[in-house]
Amino acid sequence: MSKRKLLTLVQDGLVSGWDDPRMPTLAGLRRRGYTAAAIRDFCDRIGITKAANLVEVALLEHCLREDLNRRALRRMAVLRPLRLVVENYPEGQVEEMEAANNPEDPEAGTRKVPFSRVLWIEQDDFRETPPPKYFRLSPGVEVRLRSAYAVKCTGLTKDPASGEVTEVRCTYDPETRGGEVKGRKIKSTIHWVSAAHAVDAEVRLYDTLFTVAKPDEAPDFKSVINPGSLETVRGAKVEAALAEAAPEDHVQFERVGYFVADWKDHRPGRPVFNRSVGLRDTWAKIEKAGA
Repeated sequence: MSKRKLLTLVQDGLVSGWDDPRMPTLAGLRRRGYTAAAIRDFCDRIGITKAANLVEVALLEHCLREDLNRRALRRMAVLRPLRLVVENYPEGQVEEMEAANNPEDPEAGTRKVPFSRVLWIEQDDFRETPPPKYFRLSPGVEVRLRSAYAVKCTGLTKDPASGEVTEVRCTYDPETRGGEVKGRKIKSTIHWVSAAHAVDAEVRLYDTLFTVAKPDEAPDFKSVINPGSLETVRGAKVEAALAEAAPEDHVQFERVGYFVADWKDHRPGRPVFNRSVGLRDTWAKIEKAGA
């Protein structure tokens, strides 16, 4: 896309500037969390040609995943929180669970994660009436809590006006500390954050700026701007360690994706994270299909 058209996006207020993480600029890529190593890897893979060529954005995302998978610390973050009460867990008790910082790097060590009676889980990890092949939490179903215990859903509370589920209740098996379950099969593991120890964070979910691969070919390139290119989630619940992250620190939110602490807006007491890329690797599927 021409520099003039990119400047139009900035002048019209459709993006916040040259370093907007949706912009196809080096400044935008950096703020979104793309590393120099990933960009160099991408350039090495596509090579140099004199002819105009179109390359799948999935390849660039694949290069970033490969780099961050090796070195990004794992942390738990709940973007759309739902209250989970462990009914048979003692009130006021707190345990420290040991969780790996990065399974791909044993030298990264482990961290302590507080576990308590009231937790936050993702709204998507509970269904009152589960669809087929849904193995996460639902009435009567047991799941693992990452690095903690197995829990079974025993009930729920709904908002009388909207009918939405506001709280899920469960019991835990104290013999399953660390996720070890004997004598029965549990099909799903979900992440969580202790409600008493969680920190509020702003999380920005970025997607492609355009809805088509070649916006220059559209009669009006502004008509193909993706309205969902940015979703801002306020009130996400994250591990306390994430509040201490430095700007431009890379982390993997477990089961969610790779994120970076925003270099402009992230600060102690007000964590702000930008999604760099999700966990699903489209390019790996493309390569496999072409093999």
